[in-house]
Amino acid sequence: MMNLTRPSHSSILFLFFILAINSTSALTKYNVLNFGAKPNGKTDSTKAFLMAWKAACASADSTIIYVPKGRYLLGSMAFQGGCKSPQIIFRIDGTLVAPQDYRVLGKSTDWLSFEGVNGVSILGGALDAKGPSLWACKASHSNCPSGATTLSFTNSKNIRIRSLLSLNSQMFHVVINRCENVDVQGVRIIAAGNSPNTGGIHVQLSKNVNIIKCSIKTGDDCISIGPGTKNLWIEQVTCGPGHGISIGSLAKDLKEEGVQNVTVRNTIFLGTQNGLRIKSWARPSTGFVQGVRFTDSLMRNVQNPIVIDQNYCPHNLNCPNQVSGIKIKDIIYEGIRGTSSTQVAIKFDCSPKNPCTGIKLHNVNLSYLNKPAQSSCSNVRGKVLNLVRPESCL
Repeated sequence: MMNLTRPSHSSILFLFFILAINSTSALTKYNVLNFGAKPNGKTDSTKAFLMAWKAACASADSTIIYVPKGRYLLGSMAFQGGCKSPQIIFRIDGTLVAPQDYRVLGKSTDWLSFEGVNGVSILGGALDAKGPSLWACKASHSNCPSGATTLSFTNSKNIRIRSLLSLNSQMFHVVINRCENVDVQGVRIIAAGNSPNTGGIHVQLSKNVNIIKCSIKTGDDCISIGPGTKNLWIEQVTCGPGHGISIGSLAKDLKEEGVQNVTVRNTIFLGTQNGLRIKSWARPSTGFVQGVRFTDSLMRNVQNPIVIDQNYCPHNLNCPNQVSGIKIKDIIYEGIRGTSSTQVAIKFDCSPKNPCTGIKLHNVNLSYLNKPAQSSCSNVRGKVLNLVRPESCL
């Protein structure tokens, strides 16, 4: 059975979070200025931030690392776990700024990474990763660095990200990898629609993750959902520009964990490449997708509002040209409405060896240039409930 109510851990932990924020007098406070940080955007404050983290981490109390207003120049930083403090809150009133030379961050995997932490919250603030110069390099040269993810959490639990602005990331804006109990709310992500690989929020190998009331404008997937994601709740997210909300790409590896129990509701897609997408490479894999519910989505001029693509191969380069082993079943699309910018508004291109099963369309109304749109089906089984436009090919 699919869990259609938001995981209760969210509300409980959110209550603790609010109580902690409102009772800051009970927390030990570490101001980065006291460790030598300079809010002028020119002086490297990396060492000061790491010293503040070390002090908070070593404290037996719940702690706040406070970043006052101003601009703070920071290089790549890894905030390591194993802390005594049961709770560390980063309260950011200022802007964290990456070095102007994209090569400084570009050679790192991450700009700000948290590894093996428990009970860390990031509240407010802006992260300016200065990505456009690297994007320009990638547009004109082939020997540019890959670039850094702006904010990553790995092997961590009980994480909160609130009211954060992530601007112009070199690569992914936010990555959640091998984490448990993560609550992301009120986050804004901004990058140009033609910026390469600037995915908004990527979740993989993680469980009990909420992404709520976020606005994401980027050059790649607004939210991408990788293998091993379980119990993911996405609600009130506006996406565009971008490539939509995507499960995948999957089948990168033969042995791959599945994606299950995903709810995406109350979303808006504005001029995006895709709306609600599941994508896998055409190669063998042990992976699967099951128990997904897409409800109440508004599409405005979206190229592919509803799409399952099991022959995924961007730019048609080095395509595996095999048969996807990903098993896709129990996927519900309900209350999906709006406009497609292409004639085929619903496309199910599933694996001939592993057809998509249990696909349900319920109250879907998509049009193309104020005319009827079309559906395309290949190797898919399912059913239709109530009104469905375009006419279903299930």
